[in-house]
Amino acid sequence: MKRLAAVALMLPVLLAGCQDDESPRNQTGAQQYSTGGDPADSPCARVVSAIGYAGLMLEPRGQEDRQHFEDALIGRLAEARGITLQFGDRLPRSLSGAVETVKTTTAGLSRNDVPRERQVALLKRYRAAADRIVAGCE
Repeated sequence: MKRLAAVALMLPVLLAGCQDDESPRNQTGAQQYSTGGDPADSPCARVVSAIGYAGLMLEPRGQEDRQHFEDALIGRLAEARGITLQFGDRLPRSLSGAVETVKTTTAGLSRNDVPRERQVALLKRYRAAADRIVAGCE
């Protein structure tokens, strides 16, 4: 019984040493915004995949005014933001402007409290930048 009590008292101390710090980081020490995959993954593959995944829920180009910004889409755009924050700086330099636009537009598109008119305007800017990234990564 004494052993069980000793283990029960020591368990929190032992587990505390196994905990990660509060801000997740990958092996390179950079902020980690996405789960799964490997930090050594191709930055283009990760960002283009996230853009494509969000794109599956988007209305066709030119019909952004008809877009419904439901929670599932907002979640996918938030995921694209996180992956772009994590991997975007490793994309070709020629795409740096498009990467910054995706970061800023998805900051608004990944929130529920943005007025619809603003969402539509951000979506149009996001799409143009996302298209440049996809084309530049081919």
